[in-house]
Amino acid sequence: MTPYPAPAESFDRSTPVRLWEDGFAVDPRRYYEALRAQGPVGWAELAPGVPAYVVTDRRAALDMLHDDATWSRDPRPWQATVPEDLPILGMMRWRPNTLFSDGAEHIRYRTALLQAFDLVEPHDLRERVLRAVHILVSRFGPRGEADLVNDFARPLMTLVFNSLFGFPEGEAERLNDALGAMMEGGEASAQGEAEYGRYVMDLIGAKTARRGDDLTSRLLDHPLGLTTEEVTWQVFLTLGAGHEPSTNLVSNALSRILGNPAYYSTLTSGSRTVRDAVLEVLRHETPLTNYGVLYARKSLSFHGAWVRAAVPVVVSYGALALFADEGQGATRDPRDASHLSFGAGPHTCPVKHEGLLIATEAIERLTQWLPDMEPTVPRDRLTWRPGPFHRSLVSLPVRFTPCTPDRPAGLTAPSASSQTGARA
Repeated sequence: MTPYPAPAESFDRSTPVRLWEDGFAVDPRRYYEALRAQGPVGWAELAPGVPAYVVTDRRAALDMLHDDATWSRDPRPWQATVPEDLPILGMMRWRPNTLFSDGAEHIRYRTALLQAFDLVEPHDLRERVLRAVHILVSRFGPRGEADLVNDFARPLMTLVFNSLFGFPEGEAERLNDALGAMMEGGEASAQGEAEYGRYVMDLIGAKTARRGDDLTSRLLDHPLGLTTEEVTWQVFLTLGAGHEPSTNLVSNALSRILGNPAYYSTLTSGSRTVRDAVLEVLRHETPLTNYGVLYARKSLSFHGAWVRAAVPVVVSYGALALFADEGQGATRDPRDASHLSFGAGPHTCPVKHEGLLIATEAIERLTQWLPDMEPTVPRDRLTWRPGPFHRSLVSLPVRFTPCTPDRPAGLTAPSASSQTGARA
């Protein structure tokens, strides 16, 4: 792999822009500019020898995301053309779930998910986040230092989602390790996918044997009558789709906040909200930068590009945000929700409000407990994980005044009712 990208002007427009290079993680802007130079639809590689079209224009993205008649989410025609051991298959392989389905099947799966999540009360979700923050800060608080990716954001999402879906707290580490490996690419990705599959199968087995007040049980008992296999794949999707992007949303937001002391002071003083900071990340450094993969049902001309059937067409949320800001300078309201980080059309993220609540609550609680956090590595020297799909930090080291759970200025312990975690 090439460790650093060539300048944007030296990219050869006749060859794919290689999003799998380490350089893409180092400086994605140069790669997006190379794609944009090709027009609204660029030509890229997601892995060595695996081409894809990449949409970098907002109008083109909306046209595609709202047109189910022309575009399909089913990757099987493409999947039949690539090796079974292709590392990125962990993110793109067909499964019978809402992400990879169309039409009536998609509506059925999506309805079940929406109605299951509708029963999660906001106050209950906040209590689960509070409990997770309490557990994690109790672990690293006395040290006076932490890695906010691996000590906080990742395990926090694991604790919250593991609890929501009904597994005991002791299973959370399995989920954390499996999903982290699955996003890495290479051999680790296949191993992570296999371990994640075992985690989900064990969860389904436990809930089949004994229902509880959790999302898995609600899906198993849903009036639409999903089969056990169908529930398995909805859980497989929703746990992964909730955990990884939410982890990156929290860590990306914290890195932006802590990298600007003046900005951080506006949050700790209350003059600006954490939600504003989270929305800025969704606009400028979205955690899932290139996804929303679709496939043309037949070859066609689309926004000036000839798009072949059975070739992935990727929506570049990262590029959309970058080029949407051109010419607007500081006039854009940071609370502007015009980003497409949650997708658009029939496949818009069904639980975006819950995701925003989790991220906002987690950052609020952490900054209340540790108001004097400061990064130990400048933001421009932080390391980003390679991969075509995400914008994800390797680590975010900080230091702060050591604290303990009984610190008067910190958070109080969660109530007994919130300590039930996953209720069997």
